[in-house]
Amino acid sequence: MRTLDRSLFQQKIPLAAARVLDDRHISKCRSDLTKDMLKIPRVSPVRTDQEGGLSSSGRKSLLLRPEIREDDASTWSPSLKELVEAKKVTVAPYHLELEYDDWTYSDDIISSILPEEEQEELPSGFTMVGHVAHLNLRESYLPYKTLLATVLMDKNPHIRTVINKVDEVGTQSEYRTFNYELLAGDPNLNVEAREQNCVFHFDYSKVYWNSRLNTEHTRLVGIFRTGDAVCDVMAGVGPFAVPAGKKEVFVWANDLNPDSYSSLKDAIKRNNVSKCVQPSNQDGRAFIRSSAQQLLTTRTTMNLRQIRKPVRSPISSQRIPTPPPPTLLTAPKTFTHYILNLPATALTFLPAFIGLYRTHESLFYPHTDIKLPLIHVYCFSTKSDGNVEEKVKICKELSRYLEYVIKPEDPEVEICDVRDVAPQKRMFCASFRLPAEVAFR
Repeated sequence: MRTLDRSLFQQKIPLAAARVLDDRHISKCRSDLTKDMLKIPRVSPVRTDQEGGLSSSGRKSLLLRPEIREDDASTWSPSLKELVEAKKVTVAPYHLELEYDDWTYSDDIISSILPEEEQEELPSGFTMVGHVAHLNLRESYLPYKTLLATVLMDKNPHIRTVINKVDEVGTQSEYRTFNYELLAGDPNLNVEAREQNCVFHFDYSKVYWNSRLNTEHTRLVGIFRTGDAVCDVMAGVGPFAVPAGKKEVFVWANDLNPDSYSSLKDAIKRNNVSKCVQPSNQDGRAFIRSSAQQLLTTRTTMNLRQIRKPVRSPISSQRIPTPPPPTLLTAPKTFTHYILNLPATALTFLPAFIGLYRTHESLFYPHTDIKLPLIHVYCFSTKSDGNVEEKVKICKELSRYLEYVIKPEDPEVEICDVRDVAPQKRMFCASFRLPAEVAFR
């Protein structure tokens, strides 16, 4: 089948039903017959009785498993027999009529319309971005793409658009966007996405967004503390920067893509973090150095939020104490964290850190209590149990670009497994303290 014919999913199934003779006994009968009742997803086993007299009075029937026959008491369970003997139910035939709306997407409809040889791994997974369902179909399923998209929209009312990726992210654009084809629904890809209590509006066709990175965004933002200074070099529309701003972290957020920059500015305003997050639109390598210089030479402050507890006054004339003045928070002179979230090429940006704080040694330990920044750089590698081999490979790459040896066992070196992106490909986050031998060179 290449074109959906919903009428083919109409089906009549002969069953037996326990007819409840008194509505007051419905709950008890359902409880006693839990193991006997029909179990089909999206199909309620409680139905209005089909017999004329009982139907007109609104009496209920409990649909029973296909193995139970109304004319063969040997197929009845002890519980069913007891209810019949107590004259609380009778067993009668019931003709269940199922339609397209009663069937599920993958287990019922897709498994019915795809050839058996294509059912080893049914195409049931997709990514949701706002109202858009994003598929990444294998070549063998492309002849059925329109059919799959139609069923997907039918079974998920919140989906208004279905697209299929036709190339790998970043292969055609340095902005990490991808080419796609519209399979069904509204061609409008202006979406609203929510993450970490923040709202983002963007054109999904023009910027990079991956809902599956929500856990990673939350993990890293959880490391930041109020008053930290964070440099987000490839910020996109702000999934790290904006939630960090809500924690009253100073964030310098940059992206080379003009559309991402526009959506980032919108997110900063929409989520009320303008006092914390400064957007930028320039090359990441230049931004690493220019933002560090800006932070060194510019005094940046913000007022901390004041959490006011409600004051109840039984006497309307009673004066309510004036809340304390806001606390002024000043940004540090150096960054606490750098984020480089461009897994395909982020490692190549590391040479920008060589000599980043040359002549500024006195700002850092042991001259002060301030440590050099932590760098969180994302990259791809292979897959293995425990990622032992991959940690060695990634550290060799870090060493190559920094011209300084980084080892997996070094203090404050952490290689986190983020997610699998292909059968033999995995995304990692390598976190390490910028070595003094690199920063001051």
